[in-house]
This record gives sequence, structure tokens and C-alpha cells, in this order.
Amino acid sequence: MKFGPVPVADAEGCVLAHSLRVSDVRFAKGMALDSKAIARLAALNVTEVVVAQLDHTDIDENTAAAALGKPFASDLIDVTPAFAGRVNLVAKSAGVLRVDAAMVNALNQIDESITFACLPDYARVAENALLGTFKIIPYAVDKKHLSKALACISTPFLQLHPFKNGAADLILTQTQGFKKSLLDKGRDAVAARLLQLGWRLGTVQTVAHSTDAVAQAVNQTTAEMVLILGASATSDRLDVAPAGLVAAGGRVNRFGMPVDPGNLLFIGEIKGRAVVGLPGCVRAPALNGVDWVLERLAAGVAVSAQDIAAMGVGGLLKEIPQRIQPRRAARSTKGRTIEIILLAAGKSSRMGGQHKLLREIDGVALLRRSAEHALASKASKLHVILAPETPAQNATLKGLDVNIVTATDAGTGLAASLRAGMAALSDQCGAVIVALADMPDITSAHFDALIAHYTSGKTRYICIPQAPNGKMGNPVLFDQRFFESLASLTGDRGAKPLIDQAGAFVSNVPMDDSVLVDLDTPAAWDLWLSTRK
Repeated sequence: MKFGPVPVADAEGCVLAHSLRVSDVRFAKGMALDSKAIARLAALNVTEVVVAQLDHTDIDENTAAAALGKPFASDLIDVTPAFAGRVNLVAKSAGVLRVDAAMVNALNQIDESITFACLPDYARVAENALLGTFKIIPYAVDKKHLSKALACISTPFLQLHPFKNGAADLILTQTQGFKKSLLDKGRDAVAARLLQLGWRLGTVQTVAHSTDAVAQAVNQTTAEMVLILGASATSDRLDVAPAGLVAAGGRVNRFGMPVDPGNLLFIGEIKGRAVVGLPGCVRAPALNGVDWVLERLAAGVAVSAQDIAAMGVGGLLKEIPQRIQPRRAARSTKGRTIEIILLAAGKSSRMGGQHKLLREIDGVALLRRSAEHALASKASKLHVILAPETPAQNATLKGLDVNIVTATDAGTGLAASLRAGMAALSDQCGAVIVALADMPDITSAHFDALIAHYTSGKTRYICIPQAPNGKMGNPVLFDQRFFESLASLTGDRGAKPLIDQAGAFVSNVPMDDSVLVDLDTPAAWDLWLSTRK
């Protein structure tokens, strides 16, 4: 293939390399230049264009991409039509993806013109999920390279294992005084996990936390999978749950896994049915090692002791707030500071013109007003998070003792601003208050109320203001044990998913209606101004 500028008169049959706009006429990148296109270019006084010229050894990008995708088409994988040298592989069913990484690497080393990208091995996928993409980088590929690539994928290196829609029996053990609420929580959490995999919860037995009771319960199960959730964590192969499985005639294949949370899981079998001893972290909804095992079993993929041992790479999952004993010891709050993150990187797209944070109240821009109230509180430091290239907002804060932080990826959603703010906290920070800059009635008193509640001496890890009508508002205080989770958030939902999972760690702080008022739209501004008058 030849590439470069040619006279328009010589460009017929070539591929236009770059999009071109002349007056109001647009010629799209990648279009084939036929006689009609050439005549139109000439009429517009275009004398030269950059093109790709294919020769007899070349296969055009779409034909090549379609040929590479064809072997993967099946009842489980859909192959999209080729477009711009790209073909996508899409899941027709939810399940677990298996990938031969060595084969993918071999394909990608044939020639730089041919590429394939896909999800990792054992990825859990939903129906209609994108599994992988073939992309021809230039406008054509040499026939010999395509032949080598097709030979490489003669046996498809990507396979989807759909969830089997089975059932799992659950055995719960209880010790003396064990709360029924914990039994219910464990049962509901397991049922929810199974439901996400297209499985259902079968029989549920609650028995004493003893080897004999577990053995008897195991022998009464009939479902394809057996799950055991003990009242006490399994600490050894000879502990109650695994010993009960062995006493029932089964065997334990692996105790413990290099995934945290989830270390204390064990897996075994009885009469050809998988048995999983669940660690206590299964009661929490957050991702943990249990999910990696259940996903594979639910898709009919065997899980051996070697498979679990291989989960170490990528197995150190983020800290989850529900852990009674965090992996890392919590830092002492003595001598620690409380800092404020003021989120002000939004586009104000709902205001229809003027940026909401630059609109003035009593002659002061809302952004500056919010920052001044935060600075007047007992917090030790204020970090204001702004989007890139916002000189007006920066000017508004001039003269204030604030740390201005630019969230370079603010356009990706609220979580980007949170991540930028968390990265800016000082090493001495023991708690952070996350505040919104568009809440005009939040004063230093609201910040101080959160701080007083947090420092009262009681265990209060997340402090949320509660309005008189019972609704939760902003700002919100987070203890340092949640810093890792806050810094890992993605998307445009902020910290709400984290708060929803935190359960008993959340403490409500009674406040007035100010904690519910934000000014996102002209209507909200008008209503607030009328109420204020």
C-alpha cells in the first residue's frame, strides 16, 4: 500500500486518508474516491489529496476485519459488521469469558497492521457486553499477514461460558447467642449473589456450629452446588465446616485463597457436586474472592486448587468498609486533621447560560461564598476542586487561603473530582468532609456540627446531615478508613454507592433544611431567592 499526497486527477480508486471540508462540502475520511467524488473535488478547486493506494497484495481494512471476526461467530458470540476496519465481538449471553492470552499475544505480533483487544481471562460479562475488537490499523493489510492471522485463529482463542441457571443449597451454622439478623443477612446476601448469576437459592438449613451437624446437613442437600456459611470464620482444614464436609464423605480441595477479602474460603466436592465454604465477607455486597469462585462455578467452569492459587495476581482487592478488622491498621485520630473538599468542577449545563457558581448572592459569587463559609469552620484546610481552564472560577477565589486543585478528567463524572480531592489531602488528614459548592445555605455551623459529631469520642466513621423530614443531605464527613474507597470511585454517582454499602458505619447528624438545598437550575435559583426574600 502506498500512502501520501497525490494530484486529485490521479486519486480515483484511492482511499481518502483524512477528512476534508471544502466550503460546506465534507469528504469523509476513509471514503473511496470514485469518478463522481473526483469531479466534485476538482469543481471545488482541490488540486491535491492525501490518499492510501492499495495494490494487488493488499486486502482492504473492512474485508480483512470481517475475515478475522468470522471464526468467532457462534450461538454465544455475535460478530458485528466491519466498519472503519473494526469488528466487535459481543456476548449474546451473560457468563464467564475464557481467553488464551498466549494466542492473543501471538496474533498481535504477526504485524502491526492487525490488532486484537479483549477482556481479561475469566472476566464476568453481561449480555450484550463487548468482549473483544479486531482493528486493522491502516486502510489495508498485506495478504500474507492476513493469512498468518487467520491460521493463528483457526482455533478461536476466546470462548464464552454462559451461566447455567442452576440452584445452590445453603447451610448456615449458628453458635449460642448468634443473632438471627446475621443469619438472615447471610442468607439474603448469598441469594442476591446467586440471582446476579442467573442461579437461585435452593434449600436453606440452619444448624448448630458443629462438625456432626454440618455433615448431616451436607448429606441432605440435593442441589448442583452446596454453600456453607459458618457462624465463625474457618481457621483450619480441621475446623467445623471443612471437617463436616469430609465427615459427610466429601473432600476439601483447597483451604484459603490469595484474594483479600475472601482469604478464608474453602472449596471441595461431594458426589461430583461443588461445595464452597464461604468466608464472612460474603455478607457484604462488595466484590470479594467469593465472587470469582461462584462466577466460574455458575458458568460450569471447574475451579481447582491450582486455579485458586493462580488468583494471586490481581487478588489484592481494595479495602471494604464492612471489615471488622481492616487489612491495614487504622491510623490514630490523635493529632490528625479534618479537611474539606469543595467540589466545584461541574459544567453547570442545566443553567442555560451563566455558570451557577459565578452567580452572585449579596454581591459575592456563590463559589467564593461557599469557600468562605468552609474556611470559617474548624476544619484545618480547604481544597477547592475545579475543572481545567476555568479562569473565572480561579479569579473568584483570589485572596482566599484555599488549595485549588484541577481535576483534569472532570468531564468523566463526579468521581473524578473526588479522586482529585483525595489525592490532595495532607498526610496528617484523619477525616475529610466532602461538600458541594452550589449549596448556598451551608455555613461554618454545618461543618462544625459534623466535626463535633465525629470527634465526640464514639465510633462514627461516616457522618451525614439529616434534615427535619428525615432525608439525608450534604456535606458528608468520612473517616480515614474510607479514603481508599473514595479514591477508587468511578463514574458520575459520587460517594453514594459507598455510603449505601457502609451500613452500621453511617451516623446521622440532625440539621436544618439547608442540607437539602442546591442551586442547579434557574428554577431552583428563583425558588431559593423568593424564599430568602
